[in-house]
Amino acid sequence: MIDRNMKNVLIVSIGFLSLFTAYGGLQSLQSSLNAEDGMGVTSLSVIYASIILSSMFLPPILIKNLGCKWTIVAGMGCYVTYSIGNLYPGWYTLIPTSVILGMGGSPLWSAKCTLLTISGNLQAPKENKKAADVINKYFGIFFLIFQSSAVWGNLMSSLIFGSDTNITKVSDEDLTFCGAGVCADINANSTTKKPAQQLVWTLVGCYIGVGVLAMIIVAVFLDNIDRDQAREFRGNREPFWSTFLATFTLLKDKRLVILIPLTMYSGFEQSFLSGEYTKNYVTCALGIHYVGYTMICFGASNSLCSFMFGRLAEYTGRAPLFCVAAVTNFSCILALLFWRPHPDQLPVFFVFPALWGLADAVWQTQTNSLYGVLFPRQKEAAFANYRMWESLGFVIAFAYSTFICLDIKLYILLGVLILSMVTYLWVEYQEHKNPTLPVEEGIYDRDFKNVTDYSAKGNHIINQTSL
Repeated sequence: MIDRNMKNVLIVSIGFLSLFTAYGGLQSLQSSLNAEDGMGVTSLSVIYASIILSSMFLPPILIKNLGCKWTIVAGMGCYVTYSIGNLYPGWYTLIPTSVILGMGGSPLWSAKCTLLTISGNLQAPKENKKAADVINKYFGIFFLIFQSSAVWGNLMSSLIFGSDTNITKVSDEDLTFCGAGVCADINANSTTKKPAQQLVWTLVGCYIGVGVLAMIIVAVFLDNIDRDQAREFRGNREPFWSTFLATFTLLKDKRLVILIPLTMYSGFEQSFLSGEYTKNYVTCALGIHYVGYTMICFGASNSLCSFMFGRLAEYTGRAPLFCVAAVTNFSCILALLFWRPHPDQLPVFFVFPALWGLADAVWQTQTNSLYGVLFPRQKEAAFANYRMWESLGFVIAFAYSTFICLDIKLYILLGVLILSMVTYLWVEYQEHKNPTLPVEEGIYDRDFKNVTDYSAKGNHIINQTSL
């Protein structure tokens, strides 16, 4: 029998799987499908710039007023509008829907992380385990299911686009523009030819359908586990500005500030794979119909490794896993600097996404879990900061995508990776010296009017009557 907390983890995971089957597939195709004047990449930049703005203010306000469940449903609706905008892609459709998606993106992810953290804190005493270990397990389960969205979304695009009868064969002259060796614009390359418009409409229509399905799944089946907290918050009416500025207030914690490079790197590395690798290696050398197949490899690897690392962290701790991810990404970046892609090397095109998926599984599961462990009493603001700084990494990477040479982008990625590991290890060392105590189970129990919580330093007890 599945307990209530595990049921909620599975429901929110399945909802995100359905939603990001659509969005993940569209994101992977933007740099190739809407390459004219960099429109696709620009729309992605606008999305993550909007997420930064929404991260500053919206998550604490929406989550505390609506609760996690309805914040997730509202955020999913914002994602569906972007799929609708891709039916007739243009500056007047993609940019407004990108802004709408961005406004809903940060509350969506912050609510998801908050829900998983609350569920982990509730379940830990029942299993007689550390809250950090249960939270790790829940994030691992979530990313196992969620990351498989890359498989289904990209499988849909490859099957639909692969049915195009006008696929252009890549010439030897075109191949000279692929990879990091030549700094040139490949937008005019014949391999970036768009599929038939009817096929695009078919694909986007499927994406809209699975996005709406995600909203229905969460609205019908997910428990509103923080309903009483939201009702109490609305009744007490905390000063607006204290909630409005909660994201910035948490920046007083130096641990959060020092984690910024690691959080931004997550945006850099994801944007490189979806924006640069798909365009300058896969689409350039093989054609756009292969983008989905290579990203399926990324999604499958990411999904399996997310689950494995979520369980493994209980025995190894976070630091060894972060080191494995860093070494893997470091090796891939160096190899991409020197590799000259060619259709005869077909297996190699799948090796890089598989290794990238392994590393990304660590960046996603362990960084999210780290935020939940370090800031258990400011979950909404902490995960809003996570989404804000990760989105800044996306924005910067997508912003310079159209005018910086590929080899320079790889060197930037390498530099941010090294800085991220140095700062992360410092935070891990400080946490080892002065562990953050988890929130007690009673803090989320609806039957408690007065709950007991231990301070982060563990020196005294604070009696709280409201959250």
